[in-house]
Amino acid sequence: MFPKLACTDNVDFPSPCRSLAVGHQYSSLGTQPILCGSIPGLVPKQLRFCRNYVEIMPSVAEGVKIGIQECQHQFRGRRWNCTTVNDNLAIFGPVLDKATRESAFVHAIASAGVAFAVTRACAEGPATICGCDTPHKGPPGEGWKWGGCSEDVEFGSMVSREFADARENRPDARSAMNRHNNEAGRMSLNDNMFLKCKCHGLSGSCEVKTCWWSQPDFRVIGDYMKDKYDSASEMVVEKHKESRGWVETLRPKYNYFKPPTERDLVYYESSPNFCDPNPETGSFGTRDRICNLTSHGIDGCDLLCCGRGHNTRTEKRKEKCHCIFHWCCYVSCQECVRVYDVHTCK
Repeated sequence: MFPKLACTDNVDFPSPCRSLAVGHQYSSLGTQPILCGSIPGLVPKQLRFCRNYVEIMPSVAEGVKIGIQECQHQFRGRRWNCTTVNDNLAIFGPVLDKATRESAFVHAIASAGVAFAVTRACAEGPATICGCDTPHKGPPGEGWKWGGCSEDVEFGSMVSREFADARENRPDARSAMNRHNNEAGRMSLNDNMFLKCKCHGLSGSCEVKTCWWSQPDFRVIGDYMKDKYDSASEMVVEKHKESRGWVETLRPKYNYFKPPTERDLVYYESSPNFCDPNPETGSFGTRDRICNLTSHGIDGCDLLCCGRGHNTRTEKRKEKCHCIFHWCCYVSCQECVRVYDVHTCK
C-alpha cells in the first residue's frame, strides 16, 4: 500500500511482504520542499505519482497521519492498540505482515484518510490541480440552491487509489485483500457525505438557503470502519491457472453467512492474541496497560489483562474546580487536588 520493508519471498509470488508501512519521514512532508526521490520505499508508480502531483503530497502525508491517529483512537481500549514503532520504515512493525482483521482495518482507514485529507485540502487550499466539485452536484432541492464549495471526494478517492494501490498489482491473495479493503475505506467517505446548508436573510431569516456537499468529521469514518472491523468476513484463498500464470482469489470461508460486499472488510488469517510480547508478530503485550476495573468489555481488567490480574495505585491530579463566571466576561477557578485509582495490567 505505502512504502514498506522487504521480507521473505513467497514461493509462488516473489514479492515484499504486504504490510502497511508509513515511515516517520512522512511527518515532515508538509513543512519542507518535497524531493520525491528522497522518500524511501516508493515503488516506481508511486514515485511518478509524487512527481506529477507534488503539490498535494503534503495532503497525502496528512491523510496517512490522521488514519493512524484514528486507528489509535478506535483501538485505545483493546489488546492491540495500533501501536507504532519509532525509527522503523514499517511504522507498525510486523503486525500487518499477516492478512488479519487488524491489517484490513489499517489499510482501510489509511486509504480513507488519504482520500479525506486530499479532498479537504482541494476545497480549502490553494492547490491548482483540484478544487470544488462542480459537475457532480445534480439539481437543487426544494427550498434551497447550490452554493459554497462542495468537496470533490471523487478526486480525493482517485488520488488515494492511484497512490495507495500502486503496490497491490500482484496476482496473489494479499494484493486482492489489500485492494478490497483500501476501496472499502474510500467508499466510506462517499457513504457518509452530507448536505451542509447555510441560511441567508435579514435578522437570521432563511429567505435563501445555500447547500453544498461536505465530508463528515473523520471520527464518523473511524466509527463506521470500526463497525466494519467487528463484522469483517473471513475468507479462504483459492488458486487458479490462467494465461498469465497462477492467480490467487478470495472466497468466503462460511457459506451460511452473508457474503461480504465491496463496503465490508475481509481477511484470511487469524490474529494473535496480543496478550504477551512477541517480536515475530509485533505484539507488545498488555503489561502495564491501563484497564477499566468496572468494565466487562475488552477494555476491562479481566479481558485486557488476559487473566493475569492487575495492580492498583493512587494518583493525585490537579484540576480546576469551583469555577465562577463573572460579568463581564471572564471565569475564575480554584485549583483542587483529586485522588484517583489507576489500574494497570500485571
